[in-house]
Amino acid sequence: MRSDRLALYTTVYPGVEKYLAAWYQSVSSQTDCDFDLWIGVDSLSIDQVVAACGIEPCATWLLATEGDSPAQIRQKAIEQIVDRYSGVVFVDSDDLLHPSRVEAAREALEDHDVVACALRIIDEDGQDLGIIFGPRDGVDVTEILTRYNVFGLSNTAYRSEVLRRCLPFPTAGVLIDWLLATRAWASGSAMHFDHIPRMAYRQYCANVARVLPPFNPWHILKATERVLNHYHCVLATGWELPEPYRHRLREARDYVEEFYRCLSGSTYTLDSYALALNQIPPQYIWWWCVAHPDLEDIWKN
Repeated sequence: MRSDRLALYTTVYPGVEKYLAAWYQSVSSQTDCDFDLWIGVDSLSIDQVVAACGIEPCATWLLATEGDSPAQIRQKAIEQIVDRYSGVVFVDSDDLLHPSRVEAAREALEDHDVVACALRIIDEDGQDLGIIFGPRDGVDVTEILTRYNVFGLSNTAYRSEVLRRCLPFPTAGVLIDWLLATRAWASGSAMHFDHIPRMAYRQYCANVARVLPPFNPWHILKATERVLNHYHCVLATGWELPEPYRHRLREARDYVEEFYRCLSGSTYTLDSYALALNQIPPQYIWWWCVAHPDLEDIWKN
């Protein structure tokens, strides 16, 4: 039987330990406490996590088995959670929750299948950088999903019935957050973005998805490879993707593939693109640095 309580899920892994005490304090400071905490543990022990938190969280623990990929760890958790709860709030364990995060997510899920909130960007030490992550005013978040993402595993909440439709994950998938959002969009889900920041998003050297410039050539190529992995996972791994979504995603993939061929084949072009990218206004959404349309003249000539 499903509970009216929400599940709040995160994954912990080596390198995140120094952030866990502040993270757990933010979890414990929610205005809406009617949720159950679930923690996926990847390559750490529960004792290590408890020591890092400074207190033993009241949580359901899910230990990864040897050889599990990050995608498999999250899938195993989601498969259990969706059978027990009507909705899931996702947070990253190196970020911080605003006290209203769960309350706002619950309210938004009454009218939408998938909801995301803006994030206040902080540095590695937790200092506010005065920057808000999110789409520009007036942008339809579903219209940009083929190229960019604003639905992360730190700022989203899903109805469980939608999550179930989005399974299974490809074992080699890296950008599970974008995969989930894309599948939810392609299955006709009602998606909403809350422009009020309800998370603090920590930017540091280990981030998988950088949004803050400057970007060096290595960052750009690595980001492009991750985006291409995303398109492969969306288009070529057996999940039934209806038209016209498949057509639009193929077009986006082809665009990024051309970009990658040009930049990976020419150091001069790559360096020129990086220089130009760091001179234009940033967008503060995930993957905006890849194949920026305003810079086509650099990589299409």
